[in-house]
Amino acid sequence: MSTPPSAESRPSLASPPAPDASGDLDPGTGAPPSLLRNRSYLLLMTGLTAESLGAGVALFAVPLVAYGLTGSVVQAGVVAAVGQVGALLATLPAGVVADRVDRRRLVVAAATVGALLWTTVAVAAGTGSLSAWHLAAVLFGASVVGALVDPATSGAFRSVVPVPQLPTALAAVQGRDAVASLLAGPLGGALYAVAHAVPLAGAAIGHAATAVCTWLVREPLNGDVAAARATRPVAALREGLRFVWSVPLFRALLGLFVVINVAFGGLMVGINLELVRTGTAPLLIGLVDLAVGVGVLVGAVLAPRLVARVRAGLLVVAALGVLAAGAVVMAVLESYAAYLAVLPIALVLVPAVNAGLSGYAAAVTPPQLQGRLSSVLGLTGLAAGPLVPLVGSGLLDRFGLGTALAVLAGLLVVTVAVVSTVRPLWRVGTPDTWADDAVALAASGAVPGATAGVAPDEPGRPGPGR
Repeated sequence: MSTPPSAESRPSLASPPAPDASGDLDPGTGAPPSLLRNRSYLLLMTGLTAESLGAGVALFAVPLVAYGLTGSVVQAGVVAAVGQVGALLATLPAGVVADRVDRRRLVVAAATVGALLWTTVAVAAGTGSLSAWHLAAVLFGASVVGALVDPATSGAFRSVVPVPQLPTALAAVQGRDAVASLLAGPLGGALYAVAHAVPLAGAAIGHAATAVCTWLVREPLNGDVAAARATRPVAALREGLRFVWSVPLFRALLGLFVVINVAFGGLMVGINLELVRTGTAPLLIGLVDLAVGVGVLVGAVLAPRLVARVRAGLLVVAALGVLAAGAVVMAVLESYAAYLAVLPIALVLVPAVNAGLSGYAAAVTPPQLQGRLSSVLGLTGLAAGPLVPLVGSGLLDRFGLGTALAVLAGLLVVTVAVVSTVRPLWRVGTPDTWADDAVALAASGAVPGATAGVAPDEPGRPGPGR
């Protein structure tokens, strides 16, 4: 599940050998070194944090700029929707690419292109020549860039972070995004008040930072790709789809999380556009994003403990139940103060869901399929991407904010009730059981090329003791 409202946040009988992702084991404890001593992980996190903040500042300004260019909340929604189509079209091919090429070079090249695209928008906005179609085209291209970077970095994290540390690392990713959200709203509002071009330049700077930091990573971010390249791209895509579809949990949650992302994302779009339409100051609109960031940041701090102690099924249902309840409260109260008060509470458990499910998925999936796994599961957010602004702006324009919030809150309640009936979800335990699940999955024949009873390992990267 992606953290609302964006479409962006992955989990003994026979302990499988994990990739020696971050160097030798600590000689004193026998445990992997702290993530704070993992240079490759820190470089990746630094670059992606800068990109997250830069993109957050820019994307805060996008609906305001689009509304200013078009004068219509519906047309502004269409501009945002066109920008999401690129990611939707590129996501599945991008997963195949991420498993077939050097991930480090892929991230560097894609992030560089993203920096150039956002630079054109910032320059055009600064010179007064920006058009709605130019903005939509750059949003389209930037979403393709994101589609390439996301599976590559997901696979990279699996290569540089040992399996036992995945929940903590992914919770840190949630915290990173929360901090970016905390800063992006108020900072975006303040920068937008200075000049419309300034927050748009933030995305260019963030992408450039990702390119530089990833280039500095010297550790391989994937193993030998010769076998992957020997498989034709279409066959590789089918292989990835077949793997994801063969896992009952993945199969069950794909469609349901699309609906959840559309419902909550549309609700947030409706609230933001109503605030824009009623002349709310940009800085006050930014405080709504600040409220979202507070909830996610607190949740990211709690996530590692929750994931370690609470079974995934209970955690997911509880988190989504709180989210749906928050949506209902906002629909009933329909006030700016209610949005600021309720959003942090509604979102506080979402990082644990993202960290738990993402960590579990990464733990049971072989590294050579990580890119395709990330791209297929990413469809839960990307399939919702074009729909979110259209649903939010369409309901707002046709029925007004009250009805729009009521419809979307009701959709959330119904979908969460359906999620609670997904049996495979209730079977997922705490991280100490994920290794056994990986062995069982390999034994089931769902993992291409796996040997029964042996969990998949990073190709070309021997695990400890081998």
